[in-house]
Amino acid sequence: MPASSLVTVTPARRVHGRLQVPGDKSIAHRYALLAALSGGRSQFTNFAPGTDCRSTLACLRRLGVEITEGPDSTVTVVGRGIGQLRSTDEPLDAGNSGTTMRLMAGILAGHPFESRLIGDASLSRRPMRRVIEPLQRMGARIDAADGRPPLIVHGTELHAIAYRPEVPSAQVKSAVLLAGLHADGTTSVTEPAATRDHTERALTLLVGPSSSTG
Repeated sequence: MPASSLVTVTPARRVHGRLQVPGDKSIAHRYALLAALSGGRSQFTNFAPGTDCRSTLACLRRLGVEITEGPDSTVTVVGRGIGQLRSTDEPLDAGNSGTTMRLMAGILAGHPFESRLIGDASLSRRPMRRVIEPLQRMGARIDAADGRPPLIVHGTELHAIAYRPEVPSAQVKSAVLLAGLHADGTTSVTEPAATRDHTERALTLLVGPSSSTG
């Protein structure tokens, strides 16, 4: 290698500065969904910028939720309240987001209308039986060829269950808890192993007529 192309790097004694990481995808999904079910206006800063969370926002807009996006990844959601999402004849496209599809299925199970959840080619190959089974136990009817998307959710009045999944899954747990918000009685999920608890934490925060979090 020619001497002129050599570069010498001297180790720094210290590094200083400021770095802002993007918002967490799993948290953003859940807060947007719960905000849509809340009363009043919720505002989030540093909202996750990825396409998966855009899919969740797009589905909520199609269901009648007012959502505005501002600078610095700020998202404002005007909640419609529990059980007050608006039916649509258009499919709800989850894109490549399994979180969007599974959690939306839990919410839509408690709304008295039919919804069609679709996804891209990759998502359409992913199994959904683990989320379909508990929602059907709660009273909803969900049609899915071979247990895979698209999902046709026939929402109805739900009843509570005490669910013990065989396989731990934060998405399935969250879908059941979101459905439980629309159910008569107390819904519980007992996990065989602990999974991420974003939904449980969010449920304790997004209460009252309005909320704001960063």
